[in-house]
Amino acid sequence: MVRRFLFTKCLCLLAVVFTAVPAFAQSSNAAQQVIPADLAKAGTGSLPLQIVVLLTLLSFIPAILISMTCFTRLIVVFHFLRQALGTQETPNNQVLIGLALFLTLFAMSPSLNRINTEALQPMMSGQITQVEAVTRALVPLRAYMLKQTRERDLALFLKLSGSARPHSADEVPTTALIPAYMISELKTAFQIGFVLFIPFLVIDMAVSSVLLSMGMMQLPPVIVSMPLKLLLFVMVDGWYLVVGSLVKSVM
Repeated sequence: MVRRFLFTKCLCLLAVVFTAVPAFAQSSNAAQQVIPADLAKAGTGSLPLQIVVLLTLLSFIPAILISMTCFTRLIVVFHFLRQALGTQETPNNQVLIGLALFLTLFAMSPSLNRINTEALQPMMSGQITQVEAVTRALVPLRAYMLKQTRERDLALFLKLSGSARPHSADEVPTTALIPAYMISELKTAFQIGFVLFIPFLVIDMAVSSVLLSMGMMQLPPVIVSMPLKLLLFVMVDGWYLVVGSLVKSVM
């Protein structure tokens, strides 16, 4: 009885399979007839080119984020602040990177809005090509970088590249502007980090002097100074002051 039941189920399964195969073959042939017609209308060469351009841009997003935005200044200052407080890995790298990333998006929102309006949306609607979209997207980014770049740093890379002295901002080559902007951002970040270190360094020196005068040489000064530095940082609302000053400096 069981064998007859299994045999009946196998026959039903085979019947379903043999019935579905011709229908699937017909649907596949219909799809093969429709797809070439659609591709012929859209242009067969444009889709692979768009995919290559998209993948190339995606691979350059981390480099663009680090070298052409204010992300570098923010993350370097946050690391200096953590070292000045002496809190080891608190807040950890993930928190600092996340905070720096969203602050970068906030500070760069005017430039990003221009890129979306003038380059991305026309490209998505098919009004301009990918090359023209990249050219348009560089305009607000170059304007932002030129605003934040020191003339001395820019002159250094123009001299190293052997380029002629530009008569206007449009004549500045992008290959010289990007590294000049990066070292300008690093210099500014180090200057801000030095200013942040001063009050906490004073606390460390005061605590060390007090412990030395009391003869408590076996007690590490860091254990005593770190709560005092945290108390000072909280009392003056340090995150409000640091983040507010940084965002104002990059906008």
